[in-house]
Amino acid sequence: MEQLMRDFFLFLSKNKTLTKLAKRYGLRFGASRFVAGETIERAVEVIKELNRKGLAVTIDYLGEFVDNEQEANEMANHSIEAIRAIGANQLNSQLSLKMTSMGLDISDELVMKNMRRILDEAKIHGVFVTIDMEDYSRCQKTIDIFKQLKKEYDNVGTVLQAYLYRTEKDIEDLNAYHPNLRLVKGAYKESSEVAFPDKKDVDENFKKIIKMHLLNGNYTAVATHDDAIIEYTKQLVKEHNIPNNQFEFQMLYGIRPERQEQLVREGYTMRVYVPYGTDWYGYFMRRLAERPANVAFVLKGIFKK
Repeated sequence: MEQLMRDFFLFLSKNKTLTKLAKRYGLRFGASRFVAGETIERAVEVIKELNRKGLAVTIDYLGEFVDNEQEANEMANHSIEAIRAIGANQLNSQLSLKMTSMGLDISDELVMKNMRRILDEAKIHGVFVTIDMEDYSRCQKTIDIFKQLKKEYDNVGTVLQAYLYRTEKDIEDLNAYHPNLRLVKGAYKESSEVAFPDKKDVDENFKKIIKMHLLNGNYTAVATHDDAIIEYTKQLVKEHNIPNNQFEFQMLYGIRPERQEQLVREGYTMRVYVPYGTDWYGYFMRRLAERPANVAFVLKGIFKK
C-alpha cells in the first residue's frame, strides 16, 4: 500500500495541468506546512525565525516545467533576488536550485549563462550554492555542469542520490574536485535498471557513500530524516575523529522540526531546506510520496477549523 501511495503521488507531481491549477489557487490544502510562502519577503521571515533557533538554512525558489528561455532567465532572476535578500538581511542561509529551472532542457549555453550570473552574485554576498539533483535522465549532465563550474567557482556544490547504482562511482570520480556534496536517498521514481528497488539496499548504499565521502576528507551534508542514518553518521565521525565542521545534517522545512532543534542542542550543524514560490505543486507531491505520515498532516490541515 505504501508503494502504491508513493507511485500515485509521484505520478501526480508530473501533471502539468494540476501544476497550473495549484499556481492559481495558492498554498492551500496543507502545502504551507512544507513551503515557506510565495514571496521572498515571506521566506526571509521564516528563515529569520529558523536562524533564531540556531538552524542554518538553504533556500530554493521552486520551479517546474521551465521550457523556454524567458522562463529560465526569470528563474535565475529569482535566485539572484534570494541571494541579495540573504546578504541584505545577514541570514545564515545558502541557495539551492535545479538545473532544469535554469534551462537545462533548453540549451547548454543558456544554463551556463544563468549559473554564472547566479554564482557571480553569490560570490559577492558570500553565499554557497547547491545544484540539486533531479531524475536519472539528467544526472550525468548535471554532474558535467558541476565539474565545469567547480573549476571556476569555489562556492558551488551538488547532490548525489543513494538509490542510484552509479553513485559510488560518482563519489570516486568527483573526489578530485574536493566537492561539498549533499547526500540523499533520492525522491524520484526510477527503474530497477538504474536504482536499487529495495529500501534496505538504498540504506546500505547511503551509509557507504557517507563513509566514502567523509573519509575522503570532503565536506558532507547528510540529508535525511531517518534516525538510523543520523546515528550511523554520529558514530562514524566519532570513530574516525572527524570534526563537526566537516559535515552537517539537513532536513526539509516542516518535517521533524523537534528533531532538527535537538540536533542543534547536541552541537551539530543542522540545515533546513526551505522552499518558496508559487510553483510549489510538484515539490509538495514529492513530499507526500516520501512519507505516508505527511498525508495525515495535510488532511489535518485541510479539515482543521
